[in-house]
Amino acid sequence: MSWEEEVEQIQKRRKLALEQGGTEAVRKQHDRGRLTVRERIAALLDPQSFREQGPAAGSAELDGEGALASFTPANFLLGTGKINGRLCVVGGEDFTVRGGSPNLAGLRKSVYAEELACQLRMPLVRLHEGGGGSVAGAAGKDGGASPAEPVFAMPRFASVASALAMVPVASAALGPVAGLPASRLVASHFSVMTRESSQVLVAGPAVVARALKEDTSKEILGGAQVHGRNGVVDNVAEDEDDALRQIARFLSYLPQNVWELAPVTESGDESGRREEALLNLVPRERRQVYDMRALLGHVLDRESLFEMGRGFGPGLIVALARLNGQPVGVVANDCRYYAGAMTAAAAQKVRRFIEFCETFHLPIVNFVDEPGFMIGVEAEQAATIRYGTAAVLAAASCTLPWASVVVRKVFGVAGAAHFAPGAYVLAWPSAERGPLPIEGGVAVAFGREIAEADDPQARREELERQFAERQSPFPRAESFSVHDLIDPRETRPALCGWIELIQPRLSHLLGPRSFPYRP
Repeated sequence: MSWEEEVEQIQKRRKLALEQGGTEAVRKQHDRGRLTVRERIAALLDPQSFREQGPAAGSAELDGEGALASFTPANFLLGTGKINGRLCVVGGEDFTVRGGSPNLAGLRKSVYAEELACQLRMPLVRLHEGGGGSVAGAAGKDGGASPAEPVFAMPRFASVASALAMVPVASAALGPVAGLPASRLVASHFSVMTRESSQVLVAGPAVVARALKEDTSKEILGGAQVHGRNGVVDNVAEDEDDALRQIARFLSYLPQNVWELAPVTESGDESGRREEALLNLVPRERRQVYDMRALLGHVLDRESLFEMGRGFGPGLIVALARLNGQPVGVVANDCRYYAGAMTAAAAQKVRRFIEFCETFHLPIVNFVDEPGFMIGVEAEQAATIRYGTAAVLAAASCTLPWASVVVRKVFGVAGAAHFAPGAYVLAWPSAERGPLPIEGGVAVAFGREIAEADDPQARREELERQFAERQSPFPRAESFSVHDLIDPRETRPALCGWIELIQPRLSHLLGPRSFPYRP
């Protein structure tokens, strides 16, 4: 007696599962210009590396003789695979079955994704397209009420929080994403959405219309033009292929988990490279802007800069990069936006990024041109001082090796967000530092004198020039208030030398951090 009949049942279920929601549902997905979840996973992972978890999970219907009549697979696909040879856990909703709103097996598999990543200590990638819970429940319109979780069950989001503290988590919105999947999307170290085909929503237009009597659309509620600027997602991708490439690149800078170090690669770039362009990059005219990203390109390993959150808090740049092959976190002011001032949004971005680097033991390199916290009515209404202070305290609590290059200005309390305890501090000849920017400080301290002068404008300019001269970086270098005052062309060699000194320290930082990452 053999088990051939049962084995045939296994094979039949597996075959039906590969059909997802059926030929017509797959065709509609393609007509929308979107891939199916199986196609996405195949495009992300190395060929033939995907190993599915729970391929037989779903709901079966039997005929009168007990034979399999139909099979609806779990509408969350989950498994392990490799990205550029490195193992990861990957999962995502199957929009061809119930529009991605979880069925019973799909819900269980989605909840298991974080548990699996934590057990295996592997990065987690989520490819989202679907809604959250349905009023009909996970059993569907024709099913009965789903049994409630027992009182002793662990909170569903406990494993989500654990994953953020243990392994890299990257998520993509590749279609409409609402409810629970939307919450999971932002509970990531890196999130990306496609420009045209995805929307991220707490609730869709029908729910909004019923509850608030507002007629709107998915795009207006949660399109890329909204969430690319408000910080809900880090990056906006041109299409699905671009989103998957960004996820793969993001993971390349990171360790598999917090008990390992980030991979050091062969940079192919001279550590002693001195770029002549750096000597003239910062204008002598203090109010004239320059290109901070060009500066970063001259100092960091060539083509290694991976920026995140460019549309949110644009006065501050945060990015991953490499220095002599060592992955590092990069923070820099962009003087083309509010002179680089720290807005409430920029402060949130910086605080989050510092905690992310702390979680995965990435040294931070900070290129400083900070005029202070943003001021004015809108800044006060946005609670800038609260979010700014959180960024300052994140830097003050940081245990990572940290290097700060003072490119131009460091003023006010916000300047403290650019220096961690024990930071290695370099200054350029263009550096200036003080409690207030010259212009504002002179206006406050000498307002009456300026107003009473025969030529107020000339007196103001004279005072500003006098105090600017007092902020020369040379006295600070002479008093050992910076580690060195350098020729800008020496920046890359100096930082690569610092990297060599601090790399042995990194192994002592392994393990979970004292303040875990929060989105």
